[in-house]
Amino acid sequence: MKKIVTILSYFTGLFFILGGCSDYLDSDYLFDERMSIEDVFTSEDYTNQWLARGYSYMGNAYLQDVCSKKDYPFNFADDMYFDGESNRYANWKAGQYRESGLNGESQGIWQNAYKGIRQVSIFLNYIDLNKEFSDQQIADMKGQAHFLRAYYYWIMLRTYGPVPIVPDEGVDYMKEYDEVAQPRNTYEECVDYIEKELVTAAETLPLQRSVEGLARPSKGAALALRAKVLLFGASPLFNGKAPVEVASALVDKQGRHLLPETYDESKWAKAAAAAKDVMDLNFYSLHISYRKETEAIGYPATVTPPYDENFSDKDWPDGWQNIDPFESYRSLFNGEVTASENPELIFTRGQNNSNENIAAMVLHQLPRTWGKGYNSHAMTQKQVDAYYMADGTDAPGMNSMYANLSGYAGRYDSRPRAAGYVTAEELTEYPELGTKGTGVSKQYAKREPRFYASVAYNGSTWYFLNADESAEEQKNKQIFYYRGEDNGYKISYSLLTGIGIKKYVHPDDISLIGNSYNRARIRVKTDPALRYGEILLIYAEALNELTGNYSIPSWDGSKVHSVGRIVSEMKKGIQPIRIRAGVPDYTDDVYADADLFRMKLKRERQIELFAEGTRYFDMRRWMDAPVEEAASIYGCNIYCSKEMADLYHTPVEVPSLAPVFSLKLWFWPIHHTELKRNKELTQNPGWTYPE
Repeated sequence: MKKIVTILSYFTGLFFILGGCSDYLDSDYLFDERMSIEDVFTSEDYTNQWLARGYSYMGNAYLQDVCSKKDYPFNFADDMYFDGESNRYANWKAGQYRESGLNGESQGIWQNAYKGIRQVSIFLNYIDLNKEFSDQQIADMKGQAHFLRAYYYWIMLRTYGPVPIVPDEGVDYMKEYDEVAQPRNTYEECVDYIEKELVTAAETLPLQRSVEGLARPSKGAALALRAKVLLFGASPLFNGKAPVEVASALVDKQGRHLLPETYDESKWAKAAAAAKDVMDLNFYSLHISYRKETEAIGYPATVTPPYDENFSDKDWPDGWQNIDPFESYRSLFNGEVTASENPELIFTRGQNNSNENIAAMVLHQLPRTWGKGYNSHAMTQKQVDAYYMADGTDAPGMNSMYANLSGYAGRYDSRPRAAGYVTAEELTEYPELGTKGTGVSKQYAKREPRFYASVAYNGSTWYFLNADESAEEQKNKQIFYYRGEDNGYKISYSLLTGIGIKKYVHPDDISLIGNSYNRARIRVKTDPALRYGEILLIYAEALNELTGNYSIPSWDGSKVHSVGRIVSEMKKGIQPIRIRAGVPDYTDDVYADADLFRMKLKRERQIELFAEGTRYFDMRRWMDAPVEEAASIYGCNIYCSKEMADLYHTPVEVPSLAPVFSLKLWFWPIHHTELKRNKELTQNPGWTYPE
């Protein structure tokens, strides 16, 4: 019975310190007959069940990365928004919510992440009792558990900032409550702990998984997450440059500053070296689709990018001559390519998702009338403007609505936006619009391929290949959002910016059958939890911030990386992304100027990683949120009919979305219940303590 007491001590101690609910003994199903630890961890089946439960918390709605409005809202920043839900998004943007969050997210993230941490920590403490697994199997399972523990801490770190690191061996519940209360660790301590966990995981995890094991982490997944965590630790907010009002508020009850007080450039070098560790595996590459000359509905023939002397005459990976940039980017997300066939995918949650959250996201993106969706996820004008023209130049009028705001110098274009609409006779001049581009504003013509894979502009074509034409559904349908059109302004189910979203949408996708929403007609998607494209961007960003040269050991100490701001190395990070996208490289003056390159890099992440759950957190780590998040949201004038097309396409402020940025919006609040349970916890800046 001693070992039952030990495990219950661990459970109960965590319950008191970190919060929980009436079902905090989540693995009670293994103790229905008073099973001992030996019974659980000497059984192959029960041991596998225990580890599987450790994965299951990833599927909790509050712990998602890519998600619809049905889950937590961190996938919605200044780039896209959601409609409906009693003005949840408007409240989200304005900071009009309490310490519980909009929908219980504050406590939901905290509790479920710690439940996952507890589950895998117990596993690590007792897995060696099992003699039914080989040493290799146990090493692999331990690696998985270390990865999961790091992943759950990472989710909390990016959301709340520093959090308490629970002792790996657990807590003795027999101690007095005040004795087990635990303060938050510093940000650096959290990063160090997570990094060590991921190195430990990488030591035993395999480089490659079978098809059946794709949702389990590999060596590359551990190293990729390590690079991401170190990038955040090097970023201004977490590297000695936090605003005074934030840094001074994040001090625990013993007077310890939870954020670093001094800047350390070497953290950027460590992040760059960590990204290089992933690159040096020589296992991952960007996903590409090859050039196609024939056209089918939903699969247009390749549109050749404007001529570029560096990339047009070379095959991939040195150029785009033999690839289709549009399909390369589109098929990476829409389910056309399975996880096992995707060389870019480093880690996916697989079935550990909330209610097939990407399918739910697509359901909310599909047009109401012809796509049978909710028509409630939309893109902001700022995001539309971020995409380049096909020749790599800025779109005329880019960010012109922010020309007078500080923080936008060098980031807007004062030229008038393109005027006029594509006629039937001009379609051959604009092949990127497809065969049904008549009536499309020329603002949306001749843009880069990622634009057409992501933006459902007014007059874009939706394919709906799973449509049942016998039920009067239509395929290959051009959709307009003018007032009075089928999918235009209505009291409900309207796009408040008049701009929809196509990322993750497959040509097959359509939803409603009768009166029932049917995800069976939406292609299965793979969430890009960690992908190689982001690793390349991490490498380029981290190198750009260096003023000196550094020697950084690789993750396993097998070699030493020489790291510095070397343009040829920065190009290894940024050029593959640009080539795959069919967009020219940056000019020499951009590479020569760290400030210019930083501005371009941020824009590249905004485009490349759109709707992948990164921008909300990027804006905070860069400390750009006070400018970006407080700027008004613009879109088309959805109250205009087709007869007022010019007014429709003139950007206007969305009056019902009035964003602000205040002190409390740097970090998510800690729920009052958790503060009551743990008297040592320090609340985040701007949020209140319980009375």
